[in-house]
Amino acid sequence: MKINKLHTALLALMLGSSATQAQNPLNFGSDIKTADPSGHVWQDGKMYLYTSHDEECQEDFWMKNWHVFSSKDLVNWQDHGAVLSVDDLSWADNYAWAPDAAYKNGKYYLVFPAGTGHKDRVNPEKSTKWMGIGIAESDSPTGPFKDVIGGPLWRKPYANDPALFMDDDGKAYLYFHGTKFDYYVVEMADDMRSIKGDFHKMDMGGYEPKMEGPWVFKRGDKYYFTMPENNRALAYYMSDSPKGPWEYKGIFMDEEHNANNHHSIVEYKGQWILFYHRWLESDPSSCEKRQRHSAAEYLYFNDDGTIQKVERTEKGVSDFPERVKAVNARKD
Repeated sequence: MKINKLHTALLALMLGSSATQAQNPLNFGSDIKTADPSGHVWQDGKMYLYTSHDEECQEDFWMKNWHVFSSKDLVNWQDHGAVLSVDDLSWADNYAWAPDAAYKNGKYYLVFPAGTGHKDRVNPEKSTKWMGIGIAESDSPTGPFKDVIGGPLWRKPYANDPALFMDDDGKAYLYFHGTKFDYYVVEMADDMRSIKGDFHKMDMGGYEPKMEGPWVFKRGDKYYFTMPENNRALAYYMSDSPKGPWEYKGIFMDEEHNANNHHSIVEYKGQWILFYHRWLESDPSSCEKRQRHSAAEYLYFNDDGTIQKVERTEKGVSDFPERVKAVNARKD
């Protein structure tokens, strides 16, 4: 019986793979442009993606809200709409960039960068742009989220690209990059509305390229600090502690179009998934040469825990349902 089940599952996997349509970028059921996907699996067993949302013909990444999507199979997604907007904030009116999320104390938390002002690329001394890190909470993973503290967690002098990591002991750590694209970490207070102590710059083992978009996860007893090296190619460090010191391990996804990337790495139903955004060519009539869209690939580890190189594909994780069926069949 087990052999027959396994044979059937593997056959379905092969047939399904050959018939599967491309799934990169991810199909959210509309032409919405999303970037900076942050993946999380909550208590209901679904995968949730928290993303930024590129506006049409925006200037200098002027963005206004954050969206969330959910899926049971990584193929069929539900768009839950905008869960928070800068219009809901009293301290910012723009730059709704890369978010992240966490669950603690029976609440869902959305951490995000936001700001105000304008960046003058010709005369930087005239720039008025400012950004800080905010946190909002909700009783639901799909929001709406509310800025309960009414101000930023951190705003001195500049903060961007926050990432929340929940360790096995229940402690929550907040990471972000500063003005010089260097990285900081601080432990969150138990109420998730403030921080414990002050942020401190992490020891990156002597190799500190220009960075943005951190993502931290744990596999076994090792911590992984992943980020877009020089804002583009995805690279990573490893450590025995969520605060470092970190050891550089190299690039695991090359850059695309000399453009930025932002990602997350999540284990889901026995498979490790890399979410990231791609820069795809726009319609010639569009006001934008390229547009950002969320995508996904499988991610694999070597026996020593290092990450294998990941290639961008059109197929992505479109065969995820068949893979899960095959794995479950082997367990029967």
